[in-house]
Amino acid sequence: MKTQKVQLPLQTLSLIAGFMVWVILSSLMPFIKEDIKMSANQIAMATAIPVVLGSVLRIPIGYWTNKYGARKLFFISFTLLLFPVYFISLADSYTDLLIGGLFAGIGGAVFSVGVTSLPKYYPKERHGFVNGIYGVGNLGTAISTFSAPVLASQFGWQTTVKLYLILVLSFALLNFVLGDKKEPKVVTPLGEQIKSVYKNQKLWALSLFYFLTFGSFVAFTIYLPNFLVTHFDLEKVDAGLRTAGFIALATFFRPIGGWLGDKFNSFIILMFVFAGLTISGILLSFMPSLTLYTIGCLAVAICAGIGNGTIFKLVPLYFSKQAGIVNGIVSAMGGLGGFFPPLMLAFLFNLTGHYAIGFMALSQIALASLIIVFWMYYQDKLSLAKNIIDHTIEGVMITDVKGNIEQVNPAFTTVTGYTPEEIIGKNPRILRSGEHEEDFYNDMWQAIKENGFWQGEIWNKKKNGTIYPEWLTISPVKNEAGEIKNFVGMFSELTVKNK
Repeated sequence: MKTQKVQLPLQTLSLIAGFMVWVILSSLMPFIKEDIKMSANQIAMATAIPVVLGSVLRIPIGYWTNKYGARKLFFISFTLLLFPVYFISLADSYTDLLIGGLFAGIGGAVFSVGVTSLPKYYPKERHGFVNGIYGVGNLGTAISTFSAPVLASQFGWQTTVKLYLILVLSFALLNFVLGDKKEPKVVTPLGEQIKSVYKNQKLWALSLFYFLTFGSFVAFTIYLPNFLVTHFDLEKVDAGLRTAGFIALATFFRPIGGWLGDKFNSFIILMFVFAGLTISGILLSFMPSLTLYTIGCLAVAICAGIGNGTIFKLVPLYFSKQAGIVNGIVSAMGGLGGFFPPLMLAFLFNLTGHYAIGFMALSQIALASLIIVFWMYYQDKLSLAKNIIDHTIEGVMITDVKGNIEQVNPAFTTVTGYTPEEIIGKNPRILRSGEHEEDFYNDMWQAIKENGFWQGEIWNKKKNGTIYPEWLTISPVKNEAGEIKNFVGMFSELTVKNK
């Protein structure tokens, strides 16, 4: 089997292992809090702390993956994870949990490795699906959330944590042996990559979207086990099983989201995602019965999963040369999206006695994201139209209803000699050659009024005074109310012998 073919399954399984470690504290918190006494705020902080390093490290790890390859990054990451896992297994205080949990965040940071490395092996039209398959690594959180409580019931939580050492060591060795030593490298300096993307509005829009979709996935993953036990009086294993179901559903829909992003317009998919999250957040804010609460959570899982897969279809589409750093920034924002909500929910619960405001905030952020997606969708269509105009071989001139020139394309400048700065705001009369009588132009506009367009040969004058023939088509552009808003002229220069 070729080394390249191994990378998708190897890196996906590595992400599963990394995520299993990442959520080890939240998975075992119902057991840990029986031995280490903590307040509700301390529990929220201890379960959220792995997200900090797991988010911040994604930026340099994305860059380093481009520079050194996935094999080295996975091997080093899993080797480093041995220390915090062992430290957590010996923890006997809240401070120990914070220290161990912080460095266990390396398990979440490895997400940037695969989303940066794997697209190098596949064509662009498959990037969404491939990143979606890699995103199945989210399943690691489900495996830990379900299996860790079962093991802890039998062997205790300290022994359960030590069993993770075998998992981490195994994947360090697997990546060392099976990783691709010849992965294509990108050596663009980090500062240069950041300068080329940080002003790009699409970067921060995608960061917000992933902050919400992946953040809600992480937040619910670390929030649900303890919440279901304390609020609905469920058994620890039952709460873990339900949380695992949430994670499995979100994970299942992630490659579907990537596939949908490959097949359809990604912005339309995101419209449905954020509309669903808006409605779900409103439902959960009313703190309904367990049945309705389950429906709301499962809707969040589906929307978050599809959104996570679709968003990483857009990253290599817009940032092919800076994929490493952009993947790192976007995924870091997603991780941070999972850090703040549990803390905010705990704070609001202590302040108000319920979680309604927190879930309503989720719905409002989703609604804001929905509005931004609509804006990006139409901006994308305008950008496409502009690219078509700019790259057509025919000259294009767009005027307002009064005849003032608003836009021209490069082909217009090539033929006439007028740059956009020289011609925009002027009247097309500046191009008249003097070869036609006024009746010619009157008949032209009468034809446009009666037929909806005019087409024919006309003599115009270039900037340098040269008079030349062109084949010109003039058409009005109307709005939905049928009112004329612009006129578009498209022309190509004719040779004198064609006259």
